[in-house]
Amino acid sequence: MRVLSVLLIALAVAPAVRAQGPSAALQTLFDEEWQFRLKENPLFATYAGDHRYDALLPSMTPEDLARRAAHDRDTLAKLKAIDRGALSPSERVSADMMARELADSLSDYEFGAYRIPITSDSGFHTDFADLPDRMPFATTKDYENYIARLNAFPRYVAQEIALMRAGRDAGFTVPQVVFEGYEITMTTHVVTDPSKSVFFAPFRRFPPGVPEAERARLTEAGRRAVMDGAVQGYRTLFEFMRTDYVPRARATVGASAMPKGKAYYAFLVRRYTTLDVTPEQVHELGRQEVLRIRAEMDAAIAKTGFQGNFEAFLNMLRTDPRFYPKSGDELLKDASYIAKRMDGKLPSMFGKLPRLPYGIAPVPDHLGPKYTGGRYIPAPVGSTQAGEYWVNTFFLDKRPLYTLEALTLHEAVPGHHLQIALAQEMTGLPEFRRFSDVGAFVEGWALYAERLGLEAGFYTDPYSDFGRLTYEMWRACRLVVDTGLHAMGWTRAEAIDYLEGHTALSTHEVRTEIDRYISWPGQALCYKMGELKIRQLRREAEEALGPRFDLRAFHDVVLGNGAVPLPVLEEQVRAWVAARKAA
Repeated sequence: MRVLSVLLIALAVAPAVRAQGPSAALQTLFDEEWQFRLKENPLFATYAGDHRYDALLPSMTPEDLARRAAHDRDTLAKLKAIDRGALSPSERVSADMMARELADSLSDYEFGAYRIPITSDSGFHTDFADLPDRMPFATTKDYENYIARLNAFPRYVAQEIALMRAGRDAGFTVPQVVFEGYEITMTTHVVTDPSKSVFFAPFRRFPPGVPEAERARLTEAGRRAVMDGAVQGYRTLFEFMRTDYVPRARATVGASAMPKGKAYYAFLVRRYTTLDVTPEQVHELGRQEVLRIRAEMDAAIAKTGFQGNFEAFLNMLRTDPRFYPKSGDELLKDASYIAKRMDGKLPSMFGKLPRLPYGIAPVPDHLGPKYTGGRYIPAPVGSTQAGEYWVNTFFLDKRPLYTLEALTLHEAVPGHHLQIALAQEMTGLPEFRRFSDVGAFVEGWALYAERLGLEAGFYTDPYSDFGRLTYEMWRACRLVVDTGLHAMGWTRAEAIDYLEGHTALSTHEVRTEIDRYISWPGQALCYKMGELKIRQLRREAEEALGPRFDLRAFHDVVLGNGAVPLPVLEEQVRAWVAARKAA
């Protein structure tokens, strides 16, 4: 029936497409789809700089989900009715990217992925906690919008809980084993004094745009909204997790153990890599990369003069206090110095740089204990904020300094901040392209950026270079571990042993990472698969162009169209090489 309905839609829209012309029809479709996305996801709209829906939260009822899926099918049919051959090369890329996004969204819906809105360390509830930093607070209306969102949170939580219950009943849940320590992401927000809540921060200081006469009213409304909205929502969610979801979550760890699990994971592998590959192929590629990187790690160990085997060296790195910061401030200062040094190297490696700066801040307290070592947080478009490089200052004896250069280059520059800020500032492309989140490109670029540190004069200390290699090994191990867990029946213990035995990550980091892979199947494949493709394309360009190869121009081409699927990137780079050769 679905095939028939899509065909009928395509036949219905074809005359309208012919009347309008392919390019105009495509642009109309892009505009309509963009407006639909903004309206359906008000939180995304705020991030994208559209503030028409700032008082709203998404609606996540089964009826809403079904309606959105029907919209995706309709839009995909309209897209297929447009004569692709009559489009410009840029338009074809955009059309293909939207088709991929719509098809992936439909597959997500059909597999029921919406029934798992959380992972071991994040989810809709941690995203909501960012609200005070992601909304505008310049006018009385801004504050009223914020208060409305706080008050709507219990409804939002109830809808997500209903979806999670459906997943629980079907055996489609986050595995029980990864929930140790999860409660801090919820209980932190269950306060008795609203002034102690992170959600009260905007009411401590008002901007000039809010009249003095309005401030007492807004403050009192804010206090009530914090308690009746945010606190109540988190209390309800925590009680559901504690008494219902976690005790009844599945005991298995692999995605393949869930209903339609093997097909679901095969889809996730294709989705996150953007390549037509199988879990088995990715697993084998990961093992080959592990062997290659291990040889480089052994060479780095030799440079340190260490006497002992690989396991003894890892144990020394994990236990010697000289490799760990003594305070959160020390860690933040070291990260800041590394980032500033790389800032000074960027003009030699890139022709185009973003206007938007970035700052460095600690991971918030409500996330730190279960969070990764660092993360980049993009700035809301049109806001007065910069991007932020978060550094985790929890458990300082588990935050090695020898990996800090690689972490900083990945999360800040020339990694996530440089790439994402450039994408946000692009012009001349459909809006959805500016916000395209193709993991294989975004994370592949950031891993490639770590290696660029070699060319920029970083990793001169052999321990730091081993840290770079341990980060690369970590991403290679992800190919092995993620596919092992979700397609080959690996246990959590086997995955922990494999990652711990091949990298110098602390035991704490190893466990939080494995729990992340278990609860977020497929995503961990993005990094290494994307980096390998970018390095392959660079080698091809260097060999084809010889002395005419320009590193700055190459990087500008790679980043010049925002995040794109890897096959699209391959086409773009090869077209640039051909044009350069012809010139």
